[in-house]
Formats: sequence, structure tokens, C-alpha cells
Amino acid sequence: MKNKEILNFKLLLLCFLFSVLYFNSDAQHVKKPVQIGLIADPQYAEKEVSGSRYYRKSLLKLDTAVSVFNKASLDFSVVMGDFVDQGIKDLPAVMSRLEKLKSPVYGLLGNHDYVDAPDKDSLFLQFRMPSSYYKWDVGNWTFIILNTNELSKYASTEGTAAFEDWNRLNTNLKNQERKNAAPWNGGISTAQLSWLQKQLAEAEAASRDIIIFTHHPLFPENGFEALNNREILAVMEKHPHIRAVISGHHHEGNFAQYKGIPMITLEGMIETESQNAYGIMRLFSDRIEIEGNGRLTSRILKFE
Repeated sequence: MKNKEILNFKLLLLCFLFSVLYFNSDAQHVKKPVQIGLIADPQYAEKEVSGSRYYRKSLLKLDTAVSVFNKASLDFSVVMGDFVDQGIKDLPAVMSRLEKLKSPVYGLLGNHDYVDAPDKDSLFLQFRMPSSYYKWDVGNWTFIILNTNELSKYASTEGTAAFEDWNRLNTNLKNQERKNAAPWNGGISTAQLSWLQKQLAEAEAASRDIIIFTHHPLFPENGFEALNNREILAVMEKHPHIRAVISGHHHEGNFAQYKGIPMITLEGMIETESQNAYGIMRLFSDRIEIEGNGRLTSRILKFE
């Protein structure tokens, strides 16, 4: 082999080795997506079937979801409220299923969780939550739990400031002939709204992307939305780092965009005898992917 050919061969070999090292190094720096298990409205109860709601079947459905989640190496799971149908008397059976998850589980309260609650202000403790609304961070993401039951007839005590605030809000909605002025809906207080503004500002100052979880949907307006959804949305629309709002409550599921923010309502697990409803959400730097199982809708949402 001539000297020139040897030199060319060496150069090609060096280029090949460099490309291998470069791409392997680059691959190591590709961040894995944050993976989240999603469950909405198990609404378990030891009671007979009512319409399309098979209350007892929710335990078996939870077992299936937990088994799938444990095989997926999730970062955590979120239950979108209504763990139970008739309050905490049936909660131990649900929690015993969720305890089998290998990764953390976060929850938020739903309207059915308040049934016959002995202490509504500290009910969140029964569900092993740090507060009725709270946040946490994973990687470059901030996750916010809102308590959309705070202003409601079922979650407040007559004579308290919260009850009076709910009464004024509900009366105004009835005067406007809004469909969401219903006994199963609730809203958030001005204190919680201020807290939300603070969390959004802090997350964006740190260049974090944001996911918000609520029990009552915020949009579209179809009678299932939170009582003061418009005030909440007015705050959210100012924060472009909000990548999605994930909700439960409306068991049929739904989807809409509000000024560029995807509003996802998950299908309720309680519905139907044999079809389950749960999913895995994966968060990438440029998109959200939801892999639905059973009735839960799969989606790919690319960031603008």
C-alpha cells in the first residue's frame, strides 16, 4: 500500500472513530422523558351497578393499571380525584391497590371524596396528600395540583367564609344562566388563585415547563367545568410555559385548546363493566405523548 493510500486510510479510520464517539456521547446526553401514570375517577364503592357505573369493578381495573405501571418504570402516577364514590369508608380498598405502585403516587380530591367527610379541611390527609393543593418538580418540569372543590357546598361548612364565598359565586352563575352552577361542581379561593400565580411565576423564572392537574375541567364549558374557571384561565393564559391541563370529573372525556393550552379531560375508570381507562403520559422537550389503555384516548401534542 502506498504512503498516500495509508494516510487516507488512517484519516478515514479517525473520522469513523470520531463519529462513533461523538454520537455515543450525544446519545448519553439525550434526556429520557418524564413518564407519568394517569388514572381518573375510579369512584369505587361497595354498591350495586348504577347505569354505566360498575363501582365494584374499579378494584380489578386498578389492579390492572398498577401492574402495567410497575412494568413501565414510571417517575410517578397521578389520580385525578374521586378515588371513591361515597367517601372515605371505602378508601382503604383503593389505597391498598395504589400502595403496590413501585413509584410515587400523587392525588387530588374529587367531589365524591368529600361525602360524609368528618373533617373537610383536613380530608387530604386521609388520601396521603401533603395539602389540598400543592406542587413538586421533576427534571425540568413543575407539576401543580389544584383543589377545585375548595368553594363548593359539599366541601365547606355553612356559616364559614368559604361557604359564603361559594354561595355568592354560585348565585352569580345562576343569574348568568351558566350550566356549571351545579351541586357537584366547585371552584378555588382567591388565596389559592394567588398561590397558583406565584407557582407559575417561579416556574417560568426557572425556565421550567408546567403541567397542571385539576379534578373539575376548566375548558370547554359544558356544565362540568369549575365554578370560577374563567378566573383561573385568565391567570393561566399569561403563562406560555403551561404545556397542558389534565382533569377528570367528566367521565366521557374531552379535549379542547384554550389560547394554545391543551385542556385534556381523562375518561373515567368507573364507567362500563369491562373496559378499563388509564394511561401513561410521556413528557419530552418538544411534545407530550399519552398512551391510552381501554377507553382512555391516546394523544400526541406538539409544543408550538
